[in-house]
Amino acid sequence: MDLSQYFPIWEKLTAAQRGALRGAATLRSAARGTVLHNGSADCVGLFVVRAGQLRAFILSDEGKEITIYRLFERDICLFSASCILSDIQFDVTIEVEKDAEFWVIPADTYRQLMEASAPVANYTNQIMAARFSEVMWLIEQVMWKSFDKRLAAFLLDESALEQSDTLRITHERVAAHMGTAREVVTRMLRYFQSEGLVRLSRGGITLADADRLRALQAG
Repeated sequence: MDLSQYFPIWEKLTAAQRGALRGAATLRSAARGTVLHNGSADCVGLFVVRAGQLRAFILSDEGKEITIYRLFERDICLFSASCILSDIQFDVTIEVEKDAEFWVIPADTYRQLMEASAPVANYTNQIMAARFSEVMWLIEQVMWKSFDKRLAAFLLDESALEQSDTLRITHERVAAHMGTAREVVTRMLRYFQSEGLVRLSRGGITLADADRLRALQAG
């Protein structure tokens, strides 16, 4: 399948706009761990995910990461074309979380498309609103939820995403997703293990009692 199957408002474009978009887009692949976009000074272009999984995160002055959202098949990443979004006041890094294929649409091409097409401009605004809603949700979680509840929610979300009770993930990686120190994650996971909620192994976490984790998350 080509770009037309992955761009949600393809049918609302004119034939000339479709041709320009298809001609400018480049299909790329990247391995897990590859940094695709590194802050506002790096305007790579728009990403349209064909396969795999990307992660968007922000980095504190102290070097701590926190995941703000993930991108899956058919998702579109606007922050990788941050130069067309003049009001963005924070730097977002995009990395490959699972080996991925994606189209890169040059920022200039997409900017011209936004200026010429009301449906594209409206769709872009919808994506922005959705992403900022995710950021606001994250801020609420960090500010108002205790860490044990946030960690329980994270483990349940990861389990659903991987469709497995056993997660191949390090404590350091969990800390990077959650914006905290590895030691904090390790301490809480050991407490969870003592309570029979999880089982810990080298490079892995197994959910031993998902029902109690859900109760903790909701409590």
